[in-house]
Amino acid sequence: MEEGSRLPWMRYGSAVSLFVVILALWFRSPQDVELDYRLDSVLSSLLRAERKVGMNNARPRVAIGFGGCADLIVDGVSFLNKMGILNSDQPMHHDYLENAEQLAQSFAYFFAPGAAAERFMLNETLFSELVECARDLPGNRWAVGGNAPVMAGRMATEGCDVLLGGSFSTDFTDVLSRHITVAGKDIEEPDIHLILEYSSSTSWGHYTSQRANRYIIHSDDHNPYLDSLEEFAKKLRDFRPDLIVVGGLQMMDNFPFLPGEREAVLSRLEGLLSTSSPQIGIHFEMASFVDESIVDDLLHHVIPHADSLGMNEQELPNLLSLLKGSNITVLSDPNPRVATVLDQMREVYRILNQRHKDTSSDSNLDSAKFKGKPLTRLHVHTLAFQAMIVTHGSQWKNTMSAIAKASLTANRHVCGSNDIDLSKARLIMDDSFSVSHRAGSQRIPLQETRPVSCWDEDDYQICVAPVLVCTEVYQTAGGGDNISAAGLVLQI
Repeated sequence: MEEGSRLPWMRYGSAVSLFVVILALWFRSPQDVELDYRLDSVLSSLLRAERKVGMNNARPRVAIGFGGCADLIVDGVSFLNKMGILNSDQPMHHDYLENAEQLAQSFAYFFAPGAAAERFMLNETLFSELVECARDLPGNRWAVGGNAPVMAGRMATEGCDVLLGGSFSTDFTDVLSRHITVAGKDIEEPDIHLILEYSSSTSWGHYTSQRANRYIIHSDDHNPYLDSLEEFAKKLRDFRPDLIVVGGLQMMDNFPFLPGEREAVLSRLEGLLSTSSPQIGIHFEMASFVDESIVDDLLHHVIPHADSLGMNEQELPNLLSLLKGSNITVLSDPNPRVATVLDQMREVYRILNQRHKDTSSDSNLDSAKFKGKPLTRLHVHTLAFQAMIVTHGSQWKNTMSAIAKASLTANRHVCGSNDIDLSKARLIMDDSFSVSHRAGSQRIPLQETRPVSCWDEDDYQICVAPVLVCTEVYQTAGGGDNISAAGLVLQI
């Protein structure tokens, strides 16, 4: 009797629900319908471009260094509140951190514009307290961290065999893909990096973040020394890679080396890169640097030997500023226009290749160690779009498919799902963009059915692809590494 009396109400409730859905669809604005159609068209087109080509080799072999860590990921604002660290009225840039006040000032400096940042903490006692607090914070997560392991994981997932240079604990290596071979020492405990994540429009006191991003704190005392370099070099000979990837060098930034230590480490790395076969591509993944002296060292020891560079919208103007003889740009526009990024990319490409020509023509320098390689690939990933320059006739193939894959990977990683849910995505790239700020420059419309735009200039091709920006962020940390790795996979 009771069940019978409930059934009509259930039927009535179902009818009401259906009626509400029909009404919602009926009164839905034409703009919403058009937006859904547009997103669906862009996604379908990017997926077609991604699937257009396969990898050139059955299983490309990629050697990736250096280092790695265990990422402890927490909600940044909840964490700071639990620590009793109040929002600072004085946002301030610090090269490194020594106390809670500097952490508050530095976090505020990058949080409001939504810019990514990573800082070394000299105060090991405070860092330990921060880690213990993060361990107890509800919702925390652990993940494999570090540029090299994250890129290795993505490339293994995408079908590569990987040699990973780093010193890890057994627990760390146990969670790596079976397609990853580790070259390095065994250590008891991995270094912990604290990842303070936040979403777009998050509030911290009177600050509101303009976009989702993360602030990273570490007190890493293993990775700056590249202590896996020797073992990595030994295994590299038999591994016979198609590509060498170098990342994680930001661990050296503001690390308290003894005089001459850092340059000695980079000199050993330069020796490895300079003696590799010219047929092997070398990719250097940039990161957040604040110490001008280390970027100068990289421009001398590492970047000249890389024919491919990857970086984000913060790192690009930073590198260009130093190449033009200015100071490091600590904080750049977190949402730059396409024309701005492309002009900066052209300048980086031009300056580095002119440097290579000048060095190659210097008869006093006979060694390949000093002459290096020309830059033939430059990939910049931003929140709204991906941009890539590839030299005509270079070894890098399938640029259109590669940049489409990089774009899709941005959404997949940040949303934490291989399946892209359009209800959690939006386009923030302009409906059309200028290819340069120079007068009379061409404007290119964003075509939903052909969203990847490619054109030729000088001795290279440029491709630009929109990103379906994830609106429900799972994780931003490691985004650039996943995006760069995915873009490289189809070009090896």
